[in-house]
Amino acid sequence: MSVSTAPAQLRVLAPLPLPGAVVPDRSAPNPPPDRFAGLLPRDEPADTRRGRRRGLVLAIVAAVAASVGVGSYYGTRGPALPLVTTAAVSRGSVTRTVASTGTVQPVTSVSVGSQVSGTVSWLGADFNTVVKKGQIVARLDPSLFNAQVAQARGGVAKANADLDRSRVTLADAQMKHGRAKTLSERQLLAQSDLDAAAMAVDSAAASLKGTEAQVAQAQASLNQAQVDLDHTVIVAPISGTVTQRSVDVGQTVAASMSSPTIFVIAGDLTRMQVNASVDESDVGQIQPGQAVTFTVDAYPDTVFAGTVLQLRLQPTIASNVTTYPAIIDVPNPDSKLRPGMTATVKVVVASRPDVLRVPNAALRVRPTAAVLAAFGKPAQGASGAGKAHSSAEGELWTFAGGTLSPVRVHLGIMDGAVTELLPPGLAAGTQVVTMITVARPAAAGKAATSNPLTGAGQGPRPVR
Repeated sequence: MSVSTAPAQLRVLAPLPLPGAVVPDRSAPNPPPDRFAGLLPRDEPADTRRGRRRGLVLAIVAAVAASVGVGSYYGTRGPALPLVTTAAVSRGSVTRTVASTGTVQPVTSVSVGSQVSGTVSWLGADFNTVVKKGQIVARLDPSLFNAQVAQARGGVAKANADLDRSRVTLADAQMKHGRAKTLSERQLLAQSDLDAAAMAVDSAAASLKGTEAQVAQAQASLNQAQVDLDHTVIVAPISGTVTQRSVDVGQTVAASMSSPTIFVIAGDLTRMQVNASVDESDVGQIQPGQAVTFTVDAYPDTVFAGTVLQLRLQPTIASNVTTYPAIIDVPNPDSKLRPGMTATVKVVVASRPDVLRVPNAALRVRPTAAVLAAFGKPAQGASGAGKAHSSAEGELWTFAGGTLSPVRVHLGIMDGAVTELLPPGLAAGTQVVTMITVARPAAAGKAATSNPLTGAGQGPRPVR
């Protein structure tokens, strides 16, 4: 390559005089013609002064010529070929998953509350306490309930006394009615008296029934008071571990509207479940029995496994996004998983072992017309580059011997990194293009590399 440059017209300005140099008198009628007189000492020999002056001029001329030559070279050299990045077609497994998030929960969790109001007098369990079914876990102050039981027993005793009185009254009425009937048969008693005696018997019988009802009511009140007294002793309904305690000794619990929660007991913690929220667009791919893997923040390097147990029909709508709860059964033999942990879930909806696969980036490569022209290709390849394909078809570009070639392929399942190639496909080891990098064009009116030392030209950009 030849570089043509015109002779440079140099104009050297006189610099400031150095210390100790002799400054010529410019007002003299005939100033000295030496332009470098201020740079060189006047007491040096003339030959030495001429040599130094010649070297200074040659150095300035060489620097200007080098700068002009480098700029001309970088401004006139031709564009380089695009940089092609490839990856090999490999063989392995491809797994398609549905991602979701969920919360780790016990399979069985029971809230233990109080059915009566009162003051907590004793607690027999705390956080993380393992309890058995029927074990006493709390007591309420029974003083008020003991008084209610005693009052109810008094009511029962009074009702029984009234019952005895009613029975005696009925017996007396029945005896008087018998005497009246005998006298009436002998014509010794008026009919009205006989009727009055009969009515007395009926009244006493009705009073006896009322008294019997009062006795039953009093007995029911006694039973209710006894039940309330028994409820001051709170027992565990299931065997498990206490995960929550909501009261302290001395605190008053009120059961007027709802049962106050004292403890929350989780069942067997060696089996847990994950309540995951599945987006409505992925619900059609979730089926009971599918394998699940997930991680939790507490153990980022541990992958836990589970199985889809149920996909519930109850939708949840938040910010116009509909999700459905999926229940995932998870074994927890080491008790690493704890209630409330956030799980990042992947449900395996399809898996293909030992298949040909390509990186997903290779399916997104779309060479531009300029790139194809740089490699001597027409704007559209023989396979129909740029045309729409079905969802099961795709296009790859192979690169071998400096040649780009399009290949139409049939696609299988896809995960986040690779895609399955269905037969007939490419052979394992074939190099496919994953990225093409070209240099950006220089700005208008400015060379691509206007300054070879600072690199003012723009860098490369990838083309996919």
